[in-house]
Amino acid sequence: MPEAFADQPLGIFGGTFDPLHYGHLRLAEEAADALDLGRVRWIPAGQPALRDAPQASAAQRLEMVRLAIAGNPRFEVDAAEVEAARPSYTVETLARLRAADACGTRRPLVLLVGADAFVHLPDWHRWEALFDLAHIGVAHRPGFPLDPAGLPAALAQHYRQRVCQEPSALAAAPAGRIATFAMTPLDISATKIRALLSNSRSARYLVPDALIAYIKDHHLYPET
Repeated sequence: MPEAFADQPLGIFGGTFDPLHYGHLRLAEEAADALDLGRVRWIPAGQPALRDAPQASAAQRLEMVRLAIAGNPRFEVDAAEVEAARPSYTVETLARLRAADACGTRRPLVLLVGADAFVHLPDWHRWEALFDLAHIGVAHRPGFPLDPAGLPAALAQHYRQRVCQEPSALAAAPAGRIATFAMTPLDISATKIRALLSNSRSARYLVPDALIAYIKDHHLYPET
């Protein structure tokens, strides 16, 4: 890792990415700007624990991430979850990153999630332990900031105690804060993209051209 980025907050962006699309890319890019992140590390899930099995294989989804982020110096990829033959849990991923031979215990880590995922955080495995391992950066629609009144009670309590308004607060500690940021609203989802492709319709301008070519070459998301 270049020395210039070694002490800056590192964004952690995990997901199934089946397939990755421009909504993912904009979230990561805008998070890097809004939260003053040195880098964003993309971590494709090998075996997602809380959803149905992906249609594309773990290796194919990893390759699509690599193709999509190529050329962006702030983006990097972590293949460890794909290579592990077990379900992916975010808390265990963050614990792995806290090892001395990875990011260590002192570097600020910022787990990036959308507001819709954040609302369901209490359904995640050992969710309260996430705050011991990382900050959480939550993307929301412009003009619609998070309202703690709309969160589950336990999560609302954490939100009120941990929310910060300035990105500098994330750089001051390795974990434990919540920061929100508005991102460009893009009504794109992997589910919609798979539906388009399975009906022989174009997904151009929803995913990068390099992924369109890869999907075609590997016959992903075939017509049903």
